[in-house]
This record gives sequence, C-alpha cells and structure tokens, in this order.
Amino acid sequence: MRPRIKSKKIDYFFVSLVFLLTAFGLVMLTSASSDLGKIKFNDSYYHLKHQIIYGLSLGLAGFFIAANVYYRRWEKLALIFLIASIGLLGLVFTPFGVLSGGAKRWLALGQFVFQPSEVVKLTFLIYLAAWLDKDKNRARHFITGFVPFFCLLAIIAGILLVQRSTSAIIIILTATIGVYFVSGARLKFIMIFALIGLLLISLVVRFTPYRLDRIMSFLNPQSDPLGKTYQINQTLMSIGSGKIWGRGYGQSTTKIHYLPEQIGDSIFAVIAEELGFVRTAGLIVAFLLLIWRSFAIAAKSNDNFAKFIAIGFGLLIGSQTFTHIAALTGLIPLTGVPLPFISYGGTTLAVFLTMAGIVTNISKYSHKA
Repeated sequence: MRPRIKSKKIDYFFVSLVFLLTAFGLVMLTSASSDLGKIKFNDSYYHLKHQIIYGLSLGLAGFFIAANVYYRRWEKLALIFLIASIGLLGLVFTPFGVLSGGAKRWLALGQFVFQPSEVVKLTFLIYLAAWLDKDKNRARHFITGFVPFFCLLAIIAGILLVQRSTSAIIIILTATIGVYFVSGARLKFIMIFALIGLLLISLVVRFTPYRLDRIMSFLNPQSDPLGKTYQINQTLMSIGSGKIWGRGYGQSTTKIHYLPEQIGDSIFAVIAEELGFVRTAGLIVAFLLLIWRSFAIAAKSNDNFAKFIAIGFGLLIGSQTFTHIAALTGLIPLTGVPLPFISYGGTTLAVFLTMAGIVTNISKYSHKA
C-alpha cells in the first residue's frame, strides 16, 4: 500500500452537492408520491419512509464509512466484491428473484429487496480501477488488456440483457469504457467496442419485439398515443405544462392518473411540471457541477486507482442523469432508469451515496508517484 499524504480537508463543495441533491430528492419524492401512497397504502408518506429506511439510512452509513476508510483498502476486496455482485445478478433467476414489470431485476432476501444491477455499477468500477492500476500499460495491449476487459463486460451485459436491464447496460458500458479509454487504451480498441456494440444492439432490437416497439415509438411518438407511445406523450405533456416557473410544489396534475412511474423512472417530468424550466435547469446545473468536481478530484490525484474511481463516478452520474432526462424528453428511446439521488429506490440511493463517500475519501489524499 502506498504511503498516504493527507490534504488539509475534503472537497466540501463535492460533499455539499451530494447532500443537496439527496435532500432535494426527498423533497420531490414527497410531492411525487404523496397521493400515490394515500391511494395504495392509506399513508401519504409511505414511499418517503421507505426511501429513508432502506435507501437514505444505508446510504448515509455507506457514505460515512467510505469517506473515512482509506480508499486503497477497497483495492484488496475488489475481486471478491465483483464476484459476489455477479453472483447476486445470477440469483435473480432463482426463486429469490422478484418479477416486476414483466422482468426479473430484483432480489428478495427475507424482507430486504434490492436491485443487484445497481450494486454491480459500484463493484465493477472498483475492480476495473484496481485491475488497470496494477499494470499501467495493460489497456494498450490487445491480449492482456482488451480481451479480458471485453469478456468481463460481455458476461455482465449478457446477464443484464436477459433481465431486460438495457439502461443498466448502457450506463455501465459508458462509464467503464470511459475509464478504460482514459487509462491509455488505443483508440482502435474503443472503435472495436463501438462497432461490436452497434452490431449487438441491432441484433437485440431485431429479435426482441418490445425493444423494437420502443424504437418505433421513439421515431413516431404519435403512432399509438393511448398504447405503446402513451408514456412518452404523457411525460412530454407533463414537462411542457410546467412552462417557465412551474405549477408550484405539489401541484402536478399528471402524477396520479396519467404519468406512469412518477416516483421513479419519470420523476424528472414531475419536477419539471411543478418547478418549471428555470428551477429544473438549476437541478441540471447541480448535476453538472457534481460531475465537474468528480473530474477535478481525479485530476488532482497522482494515484491512478483513485483517478479511475473518481472519473468513473462522474461518468456514472453523467450517463445515468443524461439517460433519464433524455428518455423523458424524447431525445432517445424511452428506457427505465432512475435519476441519481432523486428517484425512489433504496438500492440506487445507497449505492450512489457509498460511491460518493469513496470519492470524498479520495479528495483527502494525494500520492507520490
């Protein structure tokens, strides 16, 4: 383990952004879920309570532990964590898996229900950073770098594909290939990834009707407004109805009977409707600042392991935020992905807070090469 040189303080701006987004998420979840909770569970705060108990509490524990544990210690556990998380992905296909929305993506262990694909985002990033750091030139070699990286990506993507977690595949690919590239990979390797990816996407879309339907709905959103294109039309109407300043907090008229997944995959539409363009733009700026601080922390580090983790975190936040917003605004085909720190979902919140804790710890230290 390398000698540590502790800096004067953590990156308080980064930490402030993390907790600002988390607090904002709880506030907006309260608005988006209150009527739904009242109708389904006779409790307006049902979803907020669950988010606090299963997401925020675990996430804060993960954040403070990770922020105070020297980040290099995760390197020794990287392979174990990755194998365990891939094993959890496989368990989804057993009786422990929970069927929801026509797909098995959740795992129930007793009373604890979580989404393993979110955990893989963290464990794969840590493992990749450790793997690339062990050999500074590994990413430049085809046999010892590209091939094993591609095979591991293919295994994870294949499992997620069967689970119908297309958005998770896109986000993991974006972040990990980005880290692989900045570690020194040849541009031709990235081009090979792109070509293979386009070919596989074409085949998957061609032979899975529901994915083909999403592409067709994206190309012609007015083709079936009461059927296949219903959700994208409702999200666009919700966002548009917010105009400049919004209807006001708690005043969304579409979140109950018209907008599907209003507390999760469509929560940005509720935010835009209630807060309007100006304040929604402020939320996007907050995400951009968080990504910028992640990259800035990476730039200040002389340790490649730390650098790769901080860059990977920024890429995960960026790709997941972009995918969520772009899907709801019709820029890309509709796909279900939670908005980091905002959407309902304990696993996502806990994982991103834990990752933020690791990046916070990285901001404490610099290393001599």
